[in-house]
Amino acid sequence: MSPRLVALAAFGLLAGSLPALPVGAQPAAGWKQTWADEFDGPAIDPANWDFDLGNGFFNYDANQWISGWGNNELQYYTKEPTNAFVKDGVLHVRAVKESYQGSGYTSARLRSKKRDGTALFAQRYGKFEFKAKLPTGKGVWPALWMLPQDDKYGPWPTSGEIDVMEARGQEPTKVLGTLHYGSRWPANVHAGKEYVFPAGQSIADWHTYSVEWEPGEIRWAVDGKVYGSLSFWWSSAKAAGNKGVAPAGEADVLPWPAPFDQPFYVVMNVAVGGQFLGNPDRTTVFPAEMLVDYVRAYEKPGGYGAVRPRGPGRFPFTK
Repeated sequence: MSPRLVALAAFGLLAGSLPALPVGAQPAAGWKQTWADEFDGPAIDPANWDFDLGNGFFNYDANQWISGWGNNELQYYTKEPTNAFVKDGVLHVRAVKESYQGSGYTSARLRSKKRDGTALFAQRYGKFEFKAKLPTGKGVWPALWMLPQDDKYGPWPTSGEIDVMEARGQEPTKVLGTLHYGSRWPANVHAGKEYVFPAGQSIADWHTYSVEWEPGEIRWAVDGKVYGSLSFWWSSAKAAGNKGVAPAGEADVLPWPAPFDQPFYVVMNVAVGGQFLGNPDRTTVFPAEMLVDYVRAYEKPGGYGAVRPRGPGRFPFTK
C-alpha cells in the first residue's frame, strides 16, 4: 500500500506459548501452525486485535498532522460495530457512507498490535494466510497486510511493509502483492506482483490469500497457487535526495535481508478513496464489506537456514 507510518522470538509468537489449533483449522503442508483466529466467538477477540482510529496520523518528522493516512483517503476509522463485527464465524469489516467527525465515510482497520505498542501477535518469517471475500466498486480499497512490530530500522518504509493482498474495487478480477522498502519518503521504493483471476472469478468470491516469507525471499499465492516472488530489496536509514534513488554508497545500506528480518504484525482494513485508486462515484455501493473467514500463521519446522549476504555483508543496489 501507499505511504503510512503506522522482537522477542526468533520464529514464533512475541508472547506466550503456541496455542492449540482452533477447531476446524487444517495445517498447511510443510508448515506448522503457530497462531490463528477463526472468528468463531461472539465478538472480535481483544486478545488478538486492536483498532487504528481516526482519519490520519501525526508526522513527528514534519511536525504536522497528516490527514487521509498519507494517501488522501476519505474514511474515518472506528471500532464501532457498524464498521467491524463477528457473525456466524466470519469477521465483517464495513466501509459506510456517513458523515462522521468531519469525514464522509467510516470504516475499520484491525491490527494485531495494541495502539500502545504492545504485541498481540507478531512473527518473523513463516506463512500467513487469509480466507476472504472482498468488496467491489470504484474507490473501495480492501487490504490484508503486515507492518513491523518495532520500527527497528527507522520510520516507514525503512523498516518495511508486506502487503499480502490489496485490491482496487473497480478492478475486481485482479489483486496485488507488494513490498515497501528503501529509505524514508521521498526515497521510498515498492515492488510487487499482480494476480489475475481465471475467467468467471473475482475478488467478490471466497479466496485464500497468502505469503510465504523466508530469509531472502517472499512469495505470494492465491488459493495455494504461487503467482510471484521477490528476493531483492534494500533498506537505509540515510535518506536519499530523490524518490526511488538509493543512497550514494553500499556502506549506507543496512545488512541484507533487512528490513524483512524482524517480526511483523497483521493489519486488515477497507479504505475509501485516495491516490492509489481514486475516489468513489455514484456507482459505488455502500456499505462496502470485506468478509474474513480466518487468519492463520505458520512456521517452517526445523527453521529456515542461513542467508549468505553478497559482498561485504551488504546487498548491492544492482540485481
